[in-house]
Amino acid sequence: MRNFLITGGAGFIGSHLAEALLARGDAVHVIDDLSTGSLANLEPIQACPRFRYTIDSIFNEPEIEKLIDACDAVFHLAAAVGVRLIVESPVRTIETNVHGTEIVLKHAARKRRPVLLASTSEVYGKSEKVPFAEEDDLVLGPTTRGRWSYAASKLVDEFLALSYGKERNLPVVIARLFNTVGPRQTGRYGMVIPTFVRQALAGGPLTVYGDGGQSRCFADVSDVVGALVRLLDAPRARGQVVNVGNDEEISIRALAERVIARAGVKAEIRHVPYDEAYESGFEDMRRRVPDLRKVKALVGYAPASGIDAILDRVIAHERARGGERSGGPPPPDSRRPALDRAENTRASRPPVI
Repeated sequence: MRNFLITGGAGFIGSHLAEALLARGDAVHVIDDLSTGSLANLEPIQACPRFRYTIDSIFNEPEIEKLIDACDAVFHLAAAVGVRLIVESPVRTIETNVHGTEIVLKHAARKRRPVLLASTSEVYGKSEKVPFAEEDDLVLGPTTRGRWSYAASKLVDEFLALSYGKERNLPVVIARLFNTVGPRQTGRYGMVIPTFVRQALAGGPLTVYGDGGQSRCFADVSDVVGALVRLLDAPRARGQVVNVGNDEEISIRALAERVIARAGVKAEIRHVPYDEAYESGFEDMRRRVPDLRKVKALVGYAPASGIDAILDRVIAHERARGGERSGGPPPPDSRRPALDRAENTRASRPPVI
């Protein structure tokens, strides 16, 4: 049995990762400030004796040092997430992503704890060289567009992680995650599939930004989590930057139509200009497709779920939680300080919300 620390572990991907590690017999400690995560995501695993969590910010350096000392390896997922949050809170985005990652890497390096850093396909920016390969040039927009603050901050994270690996012998692997989808994902911060599903179950309309011709690839969270676990365990992946996702491409307009069809409902599609949805001059990428050859070579990864299977799981999940009745955003995230277990702790400093 190994003991893993997951920063941001009460989030969508982090909670699924915790479940997967516990299912194979490992121990898991989660730290999350609940700014975008939810304790409700952890309820399926709260009874497991090998699970612990701490409600606190990764800026609490003494707490991070203590948790890293007690673990065997770290999955660093804590970050600002979602296009809407990034556009509205660029300062928080940069501070969370850069300073938080620096704290985690510093203490992991002191104890030589392996780290998997979750990065993002956003770093490819406006590149038109598709599919995106890890060694390709990266093309970002101007600094006057806050939309690019997330990509820039995650690039600094990557440079930091690779530098700690080279200069301080930290075992580190960087996973560039493409759009990841599944049950428990919220549409609150701009995630398109849960938003479309909830809108469809409410009878519409489904809001498509721009002309809908922009395309994306969507990976099932179970596929992604499996890749993350294997990458951290693989010695050959150390010091590598690796794409993780699905390379099945679909336009956003076609995605909206597919959601309506899979849900078996009648709903209209309404187009919303980017300037109205986000901010004046908002820039988006037309295509975002990963080159998956590297992750396949390193750990034998191949996505098992296609878009229809992914949509069916999300639709079933939303129907089970009453999505057809409300159709609106999910209930507010739980802020409860504990889930009935004395072993779970609130660290000495208050959480950053």
